[in-house]
Amino acid sequence: MTSTVVDVHIIGGGLAGTEVALTLARAGVASTLFEMRPSRMTDAHETPLLGELVCSNSLRSDSPGVAVGLLKEEMRKLGSPVMEVADRTAVPAGSALAVDREAFARELTSLAQDHPLVDVRREEVTSLSPDQLTILCPGPLASDALMSHVLELVGADRCFFFDAIAPILDADSLDRSRLFSASRHEEGEGDYLNAPMDEDAYTRFMKALILAEKIVPRGFDELDKLPLFGGCEPVEAIASRGWTALAHGPLRPTGFGDERRTDRKLWAVVQLRAENRARSAYNMVGFQTRLTRGEQKRVFRLIPGLEKARFLRYGSLHRNSYIDSPRLVASDLSLNAMPNVFVAGQFAGAEGYVESCASGLLAARFVLDKIAGSPAQPPPPETALGGLLHHITSSQSVPLQPSNMHWGLLPPAKARRKKERRQLQLAKAREAFQEWEVDR
Repeated sequence: MTSTVVDVHIIGGGLAGTEVALTLARAGVASTLFEMRPSRMTDAHETPLLGELVCSNSLRSDSPGVAVGLLKEEMRKLGSPVMEVADRTAVPAGSALAVDREAFARELTSLAQDHPLVDVRREEVTSLSPDQLTILCPGPLASDALMSHVLELVGADRCFFFDAIAPILDADSLDRSRLFSASRHEEGEGDYLNAPMDEDAYTRFMKALILAEKIVPRGFDELDKLPLFGGCEPVEAIASRGWTALAHGPLRPTGFGDERRTDRKLWAVVQLRAENRARSAYNMVGFQTRLTRGEQKRVFRLIPGLEKARFLRYGSLHRNSYIDSPRLVASDLSLNAMPNVFVAGQFAGAEGYVESCASGLLAARFVLDKIAGSPAQPPPPETALGGLLHHITSSQSVPLQPSNMHWGLLPPAKARRKKERRQLQLAKAREAFQEWEVDR
């Protein structure tokens, strides 16, 4: 497709930025994609690849009966390039959409770098031009220089929270004789490795976890003062709420039937999910952590089957920055103070990889409307895309509290039972989405 004379600047090569670049390219619009890695790395990234994820299950549930599954359904209907790559690089994970992280990022990088309408530049951007059509999606780890510049332009304060990621283990270091393969509630064909814990093992683990040394970020005196994002709450923070908090939460021993393979009462189960198609590495599901590295080795090796585990990547804690979008952004994701600058991704308060990608898809479509001289056509609030957009641009929380996609972002449905309410919301979302697409 022939390019228009427009060159859109895209700042940030994460999922949102890559989604924007490839969506614009499909519409024949050229873009320059700026990514500061590898010359400037972040606290969480390990490679210079575009669209790098921190864990294989970052794209979460793929069931339309779950709000984020509906969001992905709508994105696929709009032809999301990132969703297409995710589907091609998927690895078995029950009802979740997990991907081979390296294959996923490598394909996205190749698609962007090889496309004639996308100019990928490995350099840091520290200032914006009000006349340049720009989509700003540097992610939650935006450089301090760029963040300071943006905040000065819009006259706002920095917003942030702390996020944690889970360790990744070498598959060859796991004791398979103490683990069993199964997916909870038979959602898949044994896609996870599971470490069963009886009461004694759970007790030893909990005692060690609660007393383990934890990292306190600079600028904070106490751990309980950290503003944490609930969707990635550290495992030790959950454990601090009570002795059975993990056993009733991410380590719940339910849904395994006869596959649990233990002659003692099953008290808890630690799940391990494959990081790649070769199954040479496993992510510790639900084990986001702020423990020191030495404590991670000591405490997590108390889990049956992980006694000699080798850590390919330790869990870690990092600060995520974002802007207070409802006070700064219009309904088409453009900055009130700079109408030629649009925002997307976690930087705009769309918490989660799927949500970031979705906001990038919307921002790209709004920019295409602007280029065409047409009014922006936001998706209806009954849709998952519309509900997410409304939260980013119109949330009453001050400042904005970033949120994953959930049913509460959609208009409520009147029904006595939760299942019926969800079915009504799903039906209304699909109806509204179809009407919106027909009208465009």
